[in-house]
Amino acid sequence: MFWRKQRAAIERFHPLHRALVLERGFAVSLRRDEWEPLIASLATHHEHVRRRRWAPPERTREVVVPLLRIMAADMRPDGVLSVAADLRGTDAKDKHGPTVDLPAQRPVLSVKQTWVTDPWLRMRAELRDGSVLELAATERVRKRLVRKRNPRGKVKMKGKTRSTHLVRVVRRLPKGAAVYRPATPPPGWIRVRVKQGGARVVIRADAKIVGERTGAELTEGLLLLSTEPFRWTAPAAQRRTS
Repeated sequence: MFWRKQRAAIERFHPLHRALVLERGFAVSLRRDEWEPLIASLATHHEHVRRRRWAPPERTREVVVPLLRIMAADMRPDGVLSVAADLRGTDAKDKHGPTVDLPAQRPVLSVKQTWVTDPWLRMRAELRDGSVLELAATERVRKRLVRKRNPRGKVKMKGKTRSTHLVRVVRRLPKGAAVYRPATPPPGWIRVRVKQGGARVVIRADAKIVGERTGAELTEGLLLLSTEPFRWTAPAAQRRTS
């Protein structure tokens, strides 16, 4: 009975909201204002469904929705915002590479290592100024399982993980747009490249965000990286008067 009520509530959600709950992701392209019904549906989730197992992935609220709002704010109404979100996490088996044995010295008996590659977010937005902004985030996780004998002769297993987020933001400028080197260099953890491709300029910012991160910390890093390509062009007011 309880599941039937919860299922009925989930069925009333926005289709992309349901996909996040049941499939942990989606891939779709929509006009700017077509994203607002999804955001509104997500905001009412806990009023209807409270079981943790049927909650949207945490990165939905902490990362995806803030990025949707920020990108939509800089778009025309007819601009298209494309999102591919795979929020199943790094436990999904299809994201795991082969497990290999590493050299071990006593008291370590064996070390098994697995790399996990999780391309969990792709976004593409057509902005108001005619440029296109693309964001890609991939989490790389190194998992090690260490088998060790302690001084009392007992064998124990211990798992170790190390996580790194590889993030790339690309801004493709409209034809004829000029690039201006900012007065201050980017932070040390961000690498910027400017490439002239015919009449268009492409600004690419890459970064590594190392370690386990909460949603707020990860969102802050993604937002800082997303704003970096805009420091390399003149402000809108200056472009209008030049």
